[in-house]
Amino acid sequence: MNDDLKEVLTILQEECGEVIVDVSKCFRFGPDQIMEGQELTNLQRLEKELGDLKAMVELLVDLNVGVTHENIENAKRLKFIKLKHWSNLTINK
Repeated sequence: MNDDLKEVLTILQEECGEVIVDVSKCFRFGPDQIMEGQELTNLQRLEKELGDLKAMVELLVDLNVGVTHENIENAKRLKFIKLKHWSNLTINK
């Protein structure tokens, strides 16, 4: 594993953790709450972290290590199929 891949995976991992924290804050305090010392709502902070996460996924694809946008899209389609079957969500995709 080269240094670029290590760094991208490390930052990707950190971004996943930050997404988890902001989802938890939405549950605990509500999506519209602005935490003390912050300027954004919990939902806006989650949105920012999701953008950071997407950026790292894009960089991982750019490294040409075998993770591709096509494979990610295929996995996404399969997840929608599972959600249609196993969740109560309305999925129109």
